[in-house]
Amino acid sequence: MLDRKCIFITGAAEGIGRATALHFVEKGWYVGLFDVNVEKLKVLAQEIGEERCCYLQMDVSKTDEVKKTIAHFGVQTGGRMDVLFNNAGIYRVGCFEEMSIEEHRNTISINVMGVLNCIHSAFEMLKQTPASHIISMCSSSAVYGMPEIATYSCSKFAVRAITEALDIEFERHDISVSDIMVGYVQTPLLEKTPVSFSLQRSEVKVTAEQVAETVWEAVHGNKLHWRINLKLMLFIIWLFPFLKRSLMKRSTWNKN
Repeated sequence: MLDRKCIFITGAAEGIGRATALHFVEKGWYVGLFDVNVEKLKVLAQEIGEERCCYLQMDVSKTDEVKKTIAHFGVQTGGRMDVLFNNAGIYRVGCFEEMSIEEHRNTISINVMGVLNCIHSAFEMLKQTPASHIISMCSSSAVYGMPEIATYSCSKFAVRAITEALDIEFERHDISVSDIMVGYVQTPLLEKTPVSFSLQRSEVKVTAEQVAETVWEAVHGNKLHWRINLKLMLFIIWLFPFLKRSLMKRSTWNKN
């Protein structure tokens, strides 16, 4: 087994995944880099150094591909996986009826089934690694469903539910489970996506590096949900639960 801790990162080629890989390498960890964009993975792997990482092209929505990739990672680490970081995801903006059913299906396939594929395939490796951890990227849209990103919001509610359920279920296996709940993060994913009205009304203040630091804190902490820049919104919702719908409508949909 590898003599240092290791992390398996999906969606590692850019944005949050890339920042997390660099952060953990700086802390002395071995990192597994996995993404559909193999060219950007190669660049990142060269930057990190081959003795400190491995990489492979992987589509999280394809079960067999995920299994083979995790097996490859296990060969590199001697069967060790201290952290599984479910970061891969897609973000589509648009009115529900104007988006094709294929777009809706693809969002669920990657954002939900991708998480399930990785957790299920990595379970045995996580189980045999003492005090292992599963961390998944969640979202502020898992607090209340958001217009223009309804299916994305649905997918993040699912991630939240998976996290809460498996945190209890996997406790007997010494596997901790948590998620990172954040609003808009300045990443290439956001830059490539048409801007929703909710984004027009908000400021993107969170960087990929800030999220990477939170992932590090989550690995060494014991909270279930790690929230970034959501304290005010959650406090208002907790204090005035009957205002949730009107607040969301005003902040994300009232274009007049």
